Amino acid sequence: MTRAVSSDRRRGNLLLVGKTAEPLHKTKEGGRMSITDKVKNKAEELAGKAKQGVGQATDNERLIAEGKAQETAAHAKQAGEHVKDAGRDVRDTFS
Repeated sequence: MTRAVSSDRRRGNLLLVGKTAEPLHKTKEGGRMSITDKVKNKAEELAGKAKQGVGQATDNERLIAEGKAQETAAHAKQAGEHVKDAGRDVRDTFS
């Protein structure tokens, strides 16, 4: 009996189509991309803080505002990562 194989591109898993829908190999949820995103977001946050510090030291209000905006954007991205992680946890609980 031959079964068709399809790929789940979001997670990089291969799924059997037919009687079983089990992954051929499982990848840890929140793998490299998620960790990489978290590191990039933290780096962006620190860059924003540094920009604010330089702006305060040089009395440059535009640089302070740019730093705050960059830090706020990083916080928003981190919040999105937390929501994705919570969604994965809920999905895994019911799987």
